[in-house]
Amino acid sequence: MTDSAVEIHALSPERLGRQRVATCVVATMHIDLASEAQHESLVDLLCELHAYYNEGSVVSREVVRDHLVTNLLGATSPHRLIVATRDDGRVVGLAAITLVYSIVEPTADKRSHCQLKELYVRASARSRGTGRALMSWVAKYAAENGCCRIDWPVKASNARGIAFYESLGAERVAERLSYRLSEPGLGVLALESTQASSGG
Repeated sequence: MTDSAVEIHALSPERLGRQRVATCVVATMHIDLASEAQHESLVDLLCELHAYYNEGSVVSREVVRDHLVTNLLGATSPHRLIVATRDDGRVVGLAAITLVYSIVEPTADKRSHCQLKELYVRASARSRGTGRALMSWVAKYAAENGCCRIDWPVKASNARGIAFYESLGAERVAERLSYRLSEPGLGVLALESTQASSGG
């Protein structure tokens, strides 16, 4: 998420309810949580995803595979990875979500929501309904797990993505801004805590 990102608040409870009846299969695409049998094809997609966000950068399959198995799908990972696959088992789309509890809303109808971390469809599989099928699956999963909404960020410059999200019924949260703290600011701020704890 960059400083120019805008946050999307998606799908009210009423819209989530309507999504329950949506099919999770589009043509020869199948949507479900990632399984071990899909790991190698998912590694291919994650390599493509890395290149998409980091033009000119190449990362080894071994590094990606380790990150997938150890971190993204590890026992302590908060993420759930949903994949769209063809009949031949090739992964052509990915949605990564986290189910979280609200800090400020304790009531049952508002305390749970779904955070969409990533939605990506292979370049060769776009404009075929894969993204919508993934979002429909996510909406159904979120509703079945008591979530009242789905939230996600999108770059302000991503006009195509914004149009797609709004076609799902998502609404832009105009009053929200996105912030990021990275190096060297991250280290400088962390140093304040270190100095305070050491009495320096």
